[in-house]
Amino acid sequence: MELAATQLLWLVSALLFAGVLAGLLAGLLGIGGGIIVVPAVYQVMLLAQAPQDHLMHIAVGTSLALIIPTSIRSAAAHHARGAVSAEVLRRWGWAIVVGVLIGVTVATLLDSASLALVFATVVLAMAGWLGFFGETFRLGERLPRGAGGASIPMSIGAVSALMGIGGGSLSVPAMTAYAIPVHRAVGTSAALGLLIAVPGTLGFIITGWSQQNLPPVSLGYVNLLAVACLLPTTLLAVPYGVRLAHHFPARTLRYAFAGFLFITGLRMAWAGVAPWLTQGG
Repeated sequence: MELAATQLLWLVSALLFAGVLAGLLAGLLGIGGGIIVVPAVYQVMLLAQAPQDHLMHIAVGTSLALIIPTSIRSAAAHHARGAVSAEVLRRWGWAIVVGVLIGVTVATLLDSASLALVFATVVLAMAGWLGFFGETFRLGERLPRGAGGASIPMSIGAVSALMGIGGGSLSVPAMTAYAIPVHRAVGTSAALGLLIAVPGTLGFIITGWSQQNLPPVSLGYVNLLAVACLLPTTLLAVPYGVRLAHHFPARTLRYAFAGFLFITGLRMAWAGVAPWLTQGG
């Protein structure tokens, strides 16, 4: 993919702005940012007229790479406050990694449109959960053991790898549903995010290594230019989003997040359906 200097400058500028937006929303809504970064990278690459064959794979792989440094920073901060559960890491860690490997494998079998539909389906389900269910939902008083217990983190790892997220939007509700305090669930989720992001990033680098016609400065399905643009602006913008969050009630933020997810899910659903409609026409 060849880009003129003006196109490259526009691409960098758009990614810098996307990083600011991702950081603000991540701080405002209390999420890791993958749900924001994936559609942002997808849209920027689309507007930059990048080839659409692997557009969603690039967005997912790039998002996972971005999660590595942010999850390290977040996990270290939570660990310093004693908010990371060693027991959950010991019981869930291996299953998370297995799930990630499954998710990366499935992603290689899907085209970009199908991967966008997977992303949209999960995001819309999350929007419905936040909009209609309370925070006191319980499935039990302790994490289940055995094969049933392993299926939860394995599923979280697989879905997170398919979506390019750190898994917090899935693992925190799962842990709180089994009576783990929310602050401890959030801290543990940050550490689990690293177990998702590292093998997930390596998987998308390896599976995309031999692909041709990728955007410039790509390492497999990971676009290093996007990571370099998004990381500093995202980290700089997060504290301002946190400040904004303290001006709104928790219920308002929850509904705002649900609304954001609903709009994002519809946009990515269209990204998945549009190619099929075009071919059908």
